[in-house]
Amino acid sequence: MDLRVGFMVFLVALLGGVGALVVLPLLQYLLAAALLAFVLYPLHEALAHRTVAVRGTTITISPRISAAAVTVFGIVATVLPLLGLSLVVLQTVLSFVDDLDDMALTEIVRDALYDLGLDDTTIAELETYLTTEIDGFLERSAELVLQEMLGLLNTSFQIALGLLVLVFLLYYFLVDGHRLIGWIGSVAPIQDDAREELVSEIEDVTWAVLMSHVLVAFAEGVLGGIGLYLLGVPNAAFWTIIMIVVSFLPAIGIWLVWAPVVGYLFLIGEPVSATLLLAYGITVLSVVDNYLRAILVDMGSGVHPGTVLVGVIGGLYLFGFLGLLLGPVLLATFKAVVEVFSEVYEVRDEPSEDASPP
Repeated sequence: MDLRVGFMVFLVALLGGVGALVVLPLLQYLLAAALLAFVLYPLHEALAHRTVAVRGTTITISPRISAAAVTVFGIVATVLPLLGLSLVVLQTVLSFVDDLDDMALTEIVRDALYDLGLDDTTIAELETYLTTEIDGFLERSAELVLQEMLGLLNTSFQIALGLLVLVFLLYYFLVDGHRLIGWIGSVAPIQDDAREELVSEIEDVTWAVLMSHVLVAFAEGVLGGIGLYLLGVPNAAFWTIIMIVVSFLPAIGIWLVWAPVVGYLFLIGEPVSATLLLAYGITVLSVVDNYLRAILVDMGSGVHPGTVLVGVIGGLYLFGFLGLLLGPVLLATFKAVVEVFSEVYEVRDEPSEDASPP
């Protein structure tokens, strides 16, 4: 290898490694901005260069104004629902904490000890011990909450910076995303037809994964919440949110909530409600999960549910909450790249009809 070429390779590798270290802390926000820009780009494309009449004057919407408007819309449409869901969850947790009275807990334990046949002296000693442990637990919990709040301040600052980066990246992806894709295509050592096929395949599988898992998760969560509400299960709104989140896990997700609720109804002496809820879950929710998800995914990408399951769980470990979508999308994108690579090089390796044996 020529010395100058070797030096350039070393320089590119060095700067690429440093650049990766710079980007790595913000990787999840970068990927989230790219994914959100992918979803919102059709709206931006439809809005840009559109002419509107304002007080008799015709104004053409520039791409930058369109991108700014779509960015604001995307952030509001994303943040407000998440804020509302967070308030519902917080309200439910606070209500649960208020209902958790240590005296009531002591009374429950006392009744259980009486049922076991223990004498009053032993029960009094156990009550004293239990009260002491509860007080100590509350003190330790208060200290832990204080420590977590101090850590949360630092984490909140990092999250705020990450969200700021996400907003700016979303705007610039909408404005200059086509130029970025064109630059990547110009420096990538692949043929034009392979590049076009790769971009098309990635778009198809990304839309398929997003449509299938977002729509199915919301459909299952809302339908499940309706069933819980009709049967009088407490905190139906809270459990609806939980079901929407766990429904990103194919096949098993909805039952992580549904099965315990059915068991809870059996334990409190409501077998009819439990049976109805079980039948509703089998006939309605399972059909939605198995058939609607399969139709939406198979029509667009053919991504196996096992791949989606690994993508969701691995994405949660790697990217946190954003991994619910990023994990399956990244695995689906990897699948598309491998398939296009295989097709392109399989065609290249086939002997031409005009070729003659040596």
